[in-house]
Amino acid sequence: MKLTELKGISDKRAKDLNKLNIFTAEDMARFYPRAYLDLTTTSRLSACYHNDVVLVSCRVSSAPQTVSTGRRSFVKVWCENDGEPFSAVWFNAPYVRDKLKSGGEYLFYGRVQNKYGAPSMVNPTFEPLERNYRLKGIVPVYPLRGSLSQRAVRDAVADALRKVALVSAIPPAVRKKYALSDLKKAYSDIHNPVTFADKDAAAERIALEEYFILISAFKVIKGGKDDARVLRYTCTREQVETFCARFPFPLTEGQKRAVDDIYENVHSPNRMNRLLQGDVGSGKTAVAICGIYMALASGYQAAMLAPTEVLAEQNYQLICRYLPEFRAGFLSGSSSAKEKKSVKAALAAGELDVVCGTHAVLQDDVEFASLALCVCDEQHRFGVAQRSALSEKGAGADMLVMSATPIPRTLSLIFYGDLDITEIKDKPKARAPVTTAIVPSRKYDDMLAYVGREAKAGNQSYFVCPKIEEDEEGSVMSVTELFDELKNRLPSVRFALLHGKMKDKEKAEIMQNFKAKKFDCLVSTTVIEVGVDVPDATIMIVYNAERFGLSQLHQLRGRVGRGSKQSYCFLLLGADGEEARARLAVLKNNTDGFKIAEYDLEMRGSGDFLGTRQSGKFINEIRNLRYPPSVIFTAKKLSDEAFEAGGVEALAALALKKYSGLKDVVLN
Repeated sequence: MKLTELKGISDKRAKDLNKLNIFTAEDMARFYPRAYLDLTTTSRLSACYHNDVVLVSCRVSSAPQTVSTGRRSFVKVWCENDGEPFSAVWFNAPYVRDKLKSGGEYLFYGRVQNKYGAPSMVNPTFEPLERNYRLKGIVPVYPLRGSLSQRAVRDAVADALRKVALVSAIPPAVRKKYALSDLKKAYSDIHNPVTFADKDAAAERIALEEYFILISAFKVIKGGKDDARVLRYTCTREQVETFCARFPFPLTEGQKRAVDDIYENVHSPNRMNRLLQGDVGSGKTAVAICGIYMALASGYQAAMLAPTEVLAEQNYQLICRYLPEFRAGFLSGSSSAKEKKSVKAALAAGELDVVCGTHAVLQDDVEFASLALCVCDEQHRFGVAQRSALSEKGAGADMLVMSATPIPRTLSLIFYGDLDITEIKDKPKARAPVTTAIVPSRKYDDMLAYVGREAKAGNQSYFVCPKIEEDEEGSVMSVTELFDELKNRLPSVRFALLHGKMKDKEKAEIMQNFKAKKFDCLVSTTVIEVGVDVPDATIMIVYNAERFGLSQLHQLRGRVGRGSKQSYCFLLLGADGEEARARLAVLKNNTDGFKIAEYDLEMRGSGDFLGTRQSGKFINEIRNLRYPPSVIFTAKKLSDEAFEAGGVEALAALALKKYSGLKDVVLN
């Protein structure tokens, strides 16, 4: 059903919904709220944290006044909450002055400012206490774009729920066996819950449905592959041991076990399909280079794929350094037409032994003479079919996929059930652990002064923001704003700016210049999260740290401490609160990425680990839901039972249709 058939959806609003990956009425029904306003209870303002969003009951104690300060004017009023005074201000809303009456009792809903012990509210929504029509119950909040309003989206969702058939894909016999609740009721409760318990139960039921279909699709796409070994490696264990001595450091026990696993795999009767997981700084790349050596020393070719040009270039430099007797090539989207043509011709003719590159290596016209080993670095950025597309460029090619993003075992066992898993738990002894601190706002100036002193001493820093552009509420500083502010605050420090909207070539050049110490500090979004290795970077500063997942923060922290110098990670809170501080304390007190990932999974639910991307667009179907990790195990169990029972042709077709872009399903 078309979006324009829903209540209140004009062509203009439909285009704005398209930007949110909503194209049909069915998509509208599955557009889950990103949050809920709890208007069931009121709060005591003096007990609230800075930036909390709350509902308070209050009495207006003064007549509203219009205050002008330079170019800005606002309406200000004094109120009382539980006998304690506070102020409320409204910007760009002069009509408020006529709506509020001195002595009147109201409900205010909005953001608290409580920086200096004097609470206030900014732009709160309000209703008279005795005539409250809007500020009650549990109200869903949806992501917005363009001309969309919350009311328009809520009306469209309600209409979609009335008109769309929401039928479970789980076979009736399985639904009956496990007494699963009605799916249509779950959709009603996720959008309009009466209680938070209703919302949680609905999220769990819908997540179960989504994972059931997703896992079923994985079953279909992975099934029935011939894994018999085609290529025979001639490289001996003695050759590998001699090669490992090239590294300027001894391999850790974990690295040695990983190299042994790869050696055993490539000399076994079956093709290798292995996931190498290791915490940041555990030395996975050295292990991968050992694997590449095994292939090249046996007379075959190898390919090393990375998600970004910066990382691909870094891998290429390492290959050239440690495998100088072999011929290496580089291939990326920003390579010139002449370079691409030359590399492709050399690979096809067998004149190159190994190629490092980005997604460009996956193009149909990239052919190999004798591809034996494929390495996917930071594999969580690549999907199932992308990995397959690379391995299929060689007859029976072995596959080694690597991740420095610790994937909770609960997820890896399900989504990488087709892979053998090797984990590197230890780290090189030369690396000092990174000291992590949660920095309060009162210490911000001291922290900047410290960065300035470190820059003079030759040490570099990262400043990371959660977003590129200005926040619609203005509550989160953008990376461009931060860049301008820092240049003014620390004029003697050389700053560079990096974000995802820049072209690959520009990003690679900035990173290369930062690594070459032409800049002291890099102000960036999370584009620097993956694999970047700058030994002289000793400080990582993350703004609005509460907006990141713990695993992502752990990745960012891993960008420092890559040399022998003591390094620091400073976490800045944009919104104070007990839950945010408790989460960040886990990171502060923990250096084991796998433990952090498991904790993150428990705290946030697996929707934040799994992202589905189709046609280059992210779909937030599962992401906005919150549910316990046990849902995934239940979904796998139900899928296993459904396939064991047989007669799943319709389910298989539905699963593949829903996840037609399964090649782009990635773990975040």
